[in-house]
Amino acid sequence: MSVIAANLQAVKNDIAAAAQQAGRSPDAVTLLAVSKTVSAGRVREAFDAGQRAFGENYVQEGVDKIAALDALRGQIQWHFIGPLQSNKTRPVAEQFDWVHAIDRLKIAERLSAQRPAGLPPLQVCIQVNISNEDTKSGVAPAEVPALAQAIAALPNLQLRGLMAIPAPAADPAAQRQPFAALRALLDQLRQSGLKVDTLSMGMSADMDAAIAEGATLVRIGTAIFGARR
Repeated sequence: MSVIAANLQAVKNDIAAAAQQAGRSPDAVTLLAVSKTVSAGRVREAFDAGQRAFGENYVQEGVDKIAALDALRGQIQWHFIGPLQSNKTRPVAEQFDWVHAIDRLKIAERLSAQRPAGLPPLQVCIQVNISNEDTKSGVAPAEVPALAQAIAALPNLQLRGLMAIPAPAADPAAQRQPFAALRALLDQLRQSGLKVDTLSMGMSADMDAAIAEGATLVRIGTAIFGARR
């Protein structure tokens, strides 16, 4: 077994343990392998070990990697998880399957307009600045309901849910608080009639807390691929 394959199995075991501890099915949590700065060859190695969902932070790097692995296009799910500038929406709309970090309507409108005919709707999440950090991207929690309704009305997009990267906290109870707040926001959207099902939250340091609060997708990179180069 390769190092990446062994790492993947260890992470999956950790996810399963956290889910079981929270009284959830491990199958309810999707592992998104964060492959930014990772070569296409190492992504292929993770694919060969059974991983199917990969997250990219940089547009050109992601597009190049998608092209390099074009033979696997129907089998890999590509997620764009980094901040997205309006002048870079077209390649994301054309190449990716998911976008996690929408924080304003203009970006969503451009993605909708630029999604090629014939492709399935682009799956999207709203990024929420759940810890109200001045330096963090994301929409304020109070603005989420109106933005969600506007995005849900756009063609060629399917609003799936919410994403957040909370401020770091060492204490597990403190880690859970912002994740609980994000879950409450998703519940609010459901109560308003939106069909949303995704909580993209949790990384290596706070994955257990995120899963305890209902994360459906966790983003893990270095624990799979090793230290960034």
